[in-house]
Amino acid sequence: MIDLALLRDDPALVKRSQEARGESPDTVDEALAADRERRTAITAFEELRAEQNAHGKRVAKAPKDEKAALVAEAKDLSERVKAAQQAVTAAEDAASAALARIENIVIEGVPAGGEDDFVTLRTHGEPAAFDFEPRDHLALGEMLGAIDTERGAKVSGARFAFLTGIGARLELAIMNLGMQRALEAGFIPMIPPTLVRAEVMRGTGFLGQHADEVYHLDDDDLYLVGTSEVPLAGYHMDEILDLEPGARRYAGWSTCYRREAGSYGKDTRGIIRLHQFNKLEMFVYTTPDDAEAEHLRLVEMQERMLQDLGLSYRVIDVAAGDLGSSAARKYDVEAWVPTQGAYRELTSTSNCTTYQARRLDIRYRPEGGRTAPVATLNGTLATTRWIVALLETHQREDGSVVIPEVLRPYLGGLEVAEPIA
Repeated sequence: MIDLALLRDDPALVKRSQEARGESPDTVDEALAADRERRTAITAFEELRAEQNAHGKRVAKAPKDEKAALVAEAKDLSERVKAAQQAVTAAEDAASAALARIENIVIEGVPAGGEDDFVTLRTHGEPAAFDFEPRDHLALGEMLGAIDTERGAKVSGARFAFLTGIGARLELAIMNLGMQRALEAGFIPMIPPTLVRAEVMRGTGFLGQHADEVYHLDDDDLYLVGTSEVPLAGYHMDEILDLEPGARRYAGWSTCYRREAGSYGKDTRGIIRLHQFNKLEMFVYTTPDDAEAEHLRLVEMQERMLQDLGLSYRVIDVAAGDLGSSAARKYDVEAWVPTQGAYRELTSTSNCTTYQARRLDIRYRPEGGRTAPVATLNGTLATTRWIVALLETHQREDGSVVIPEVLRPYLGGLEVAEPIA
């Protein structure tokens, strides 16, 4: 979970982190108490085991006339050892539950508060302006034969859509551009499983406050992932990595699934908030000392993608209460959506420090030292939602859409997507 040494040595720091997230600092006191009870139970068990071992030796050496009494004592001692072992199990379960309520320690400088308390770090480009009434992405998508939400709903229900024709091609173009950029940056391409075991979903932090967002297959006890972050984090579970050559970087392309619980009535039009979408996710294993620099590199890659797609955007430092349990800091890149007159999230990238690695037992060996947890980071490099900003930003009065130059090689040189008859 979190670093137990940090919890014991500096509980005030952990409390400040919890408070910044909007959580009760009492969770820290409860975790410390549970940790003490666990250690007390372990000590009691180990003392009884030592006594049992010593008693066993006495029984083996005792004269015949003394053995009956000693054997009776051994049976009583065995029952006490068994009870102590059960007490250890109960104390460990209680400690695990208490520790699980403490989220990752936020990095110094992360703004406190909730969803609306972010800090804008920078903006890029001027929001698109038109001398005509712009259409929203769904109206454009229907004119272009690119998006079909009616048949999506007919086949699968609300918040599903078909991407058709140029819509499907645009998504593939964006994803392929992202993968090419990832390859150039030294990422290993991956197509991961989209069904994972509970321990992987739990280890990445998605069965805590976000559990209601996750689809679960009861008969198989498997979870559909909402991001490739989950299987890519589990890829090196229970391993010791050699980070001497540098960070391990992966780019996972997968279909993702989210129940969107709690979003009733929000973004019901179009493809901003779907139950199913595609995403290219960057995932990095590195040393804790290099994690913050790696985080900035991921944001730089995301910004370069949006710049080359001709999108206006802002980068925000997400407030602690909106981070999610695993992230110690998260930057969102939000693109301007003209018909909404607002910035909407297109990418996010999180530094999870050692939180996920502790839960999944992923370590490295510092030079000349004992093994220690790695740091993990994740960030989106392309996803279905990008089509929203792209169509609206580059639309023309007749409903046609100019294709950004960087995408044209992936679309057979197509420069303009025209409305279909």
